[in-house]
Amino acid sequence: MADAADLTATELLAEYRAGALSPAEAAGAVLARIERDDPELNAFCLLDEETTLDMARAATERWRRGATLGPLDGVPVSIKDVLLTRGWPTLRGSRTIDPAGPWAEDAPSVARLREQGAVFVGKTTTPEFAWKGVTDNPLTGVTRNPWDPSRTPGGSSGGAAAAVAAGMAPLALGTDGGGSVRIPAAFTGTFTIKPTYGRIPHYPASPFGTLAHTGPMTNTVADAALLLDAVCGADGRDWSSLPPPDVVFTEAAGRDDLTGLRVAFSPDLGFADVDPEVAAPVAAAAEVFAELGAKVERADPGFGDPVEAFEVLWFAGAAKVVEHLSPEERGLLDPGLREICERGARYSALDYLTATARRMELGRLMGLFHERYDLLLTPTTPIAAFEAGLEVPPGSPSPRWTGWTPFTYPFNMTQQPAASLPCGFTSRGLPVGLQVVGARHADALVMAACAAYERARPWRRFTRR
Repeated sequence: MADAADLTATELLAEYRAGALSPAEAAGAVLARIERDDPELNAFCLLDEETTLDMARAATERWRRGATLGPLDGVPVSIKDVLLTRGWPTLRGSRTIDPAGPWAEDAPSVARLREQGAVFVGKTTTPEFAWKGVTDNPLTGVTRNPWDPSRTPGGSSGGAAAAVAAGMAPLALGTDGGGSVRIPAAFTGTFTIKPTYGRIPHYPASPFGTLAHTGPMTNTVADAALLLDAVCGADGRDWSSLPPPDVVFTEAAGRDDLTGLRVAFSPDLGFADVDPEVAAPVAAAAEVFAELGAKVERADPGFGDPVEAFEVLWFAGAAKVVEHLSPEERGLLDPGLREICERGARYSALDYLTATARRMELGRLMGLFHERYDLLLTPTTPIAAFEAGLEVPPGSPSPRWTGWTPFTYPFNMTQQPAASLPCGFTSRGLPVGLQVVGARHADALVMAACAAYERARPWRRFTRR
């Protein structure tokens, strides 16, 4: 049998049902993979082997008795280190947080996985307070891309993406405030979806406000559907959380035929510069949607780059994150984070409301756009993964990460569901991501379209060279 660390969650569950593999064995395989590969990749900032094995042994006994707690019982999962996890510190990549806690509460998504008997493998790395689109921080250093460890896995959920790609946990919880699950999915050849805002409850409330979503990160669409079904639904701690969806995502992901779907393909959103080595596989992927029966037209949504408005919202949020810190503690911050916090603190209420008005106009435009088109296809990122340890690629005209992520942050502003799925490779063998965007609340349609593409063009997963 293949190494259990290389099995998807769906495959693991099939093995459990057949009695061919136990959760304890799966956890052991994942921990062995982490021991082998994580010293190079640095995807985990916290490991607790004893707790992981205890959870796995309990799941094994439940499977033996036929008394599983839920569909994900015994499946290994990693948790991004911005999501509260009872009993484990959530340090957010910062030297300014006291590890002593107390850490007595789970975030809603974490609590639901615990209730279902999922096996917690550890906490994955993030840039400090999840502030940028790559993953390095003053506390744990640089996280690296399995496809090429000299390059970044993206961010801010870079540790989660690297862990999934490398077989260090088939499921991961990440967060996305401006592209933070989609960027690393594109860079690591994995799948993710940023669901409609509120679909997965979020607590504590993000200082970045209603830009931040929680999302699943996996190797397949089917696995993401399993994870979505487990963690969606209202939570009283999140006033903006949505009620349970009226669809089962694992059923929605069974769709093969896209006949009748109206699909817009925008290779550059009308304003972005895209590397030809990214543009070509994305354009080829759009043709696959036509092969599957969709009516695909080239069409831009009709808005200019909203980066200035996004930066007001994002940088002001960052300033809120650190407002309680002393001057000495601020000296411990990532220098880039410290710079945007200083800038964010200078914005006025009028500046913030002006940016909010720009956001609302963007939402109006996309609402009308989706009256004409069911889905929008774009590149996830305009470039492939670049050197690890840098915020921007060499030669970037912008000093900030927002300068090279034009396809992701607009759809945080509009709160729409947006997925990233692998669609090819550059000449250097680096993954390329296709972004699939749906209207608000059309999460199931996005998942169905991605699943149909996956079946038509199965992607090559990472294997250790």
